Amino acid sequence: MSNDSAKNIVGKMMAEDKFSQWLGIETMVEEKGRSVLKMKVREEMVNGFGIAHGGICFSFADSALAFASNAYGRLSVALECSISFAVAVNVNDELVCEARELSLTNKTATYHIEISNQKNEKVAFFKGTVYRTSKEWSVK
Repeated sequence: MSNDSAKNIVGKMMAEDKFSQWLGIETMVEEKGRSVLKMKVREEMVNGFGIAHGGICFSFADSALAFASNAYGRLSVALECSISFAVAVNVNDELVCEARELSLTNKTATYHIEISNQKNEKVAFFKGTVYRTSKEWSVK
């Protein structure tokens, strides 16, 4: 499968993914096993402490996981995910998220995802494992 096919799959996913749209995610790189995304943190994304709710970074990384793993053309869904927060994320922070594949088998794949802010500080580290179904993406 070519990177054009990967871009088509990610494009189709984004068109249907209302939550990633709400987050304001923009795709920068769409490849088999790799995804780079960017987004800006908005006022409505903060918690009671005035910093970005942890679910924002988790969801951002989860989207990168979905795009990187599905870009192969097989429908893949999360099995297990975890996140560690290193630096607080604030309103107007511009975040970049990169998902990189660690392992790929016929049934599962594992990814490491790093989120950085506009200062190039690593703000969060996410690890995700997906189940690779036998269903193929249909993209025209």
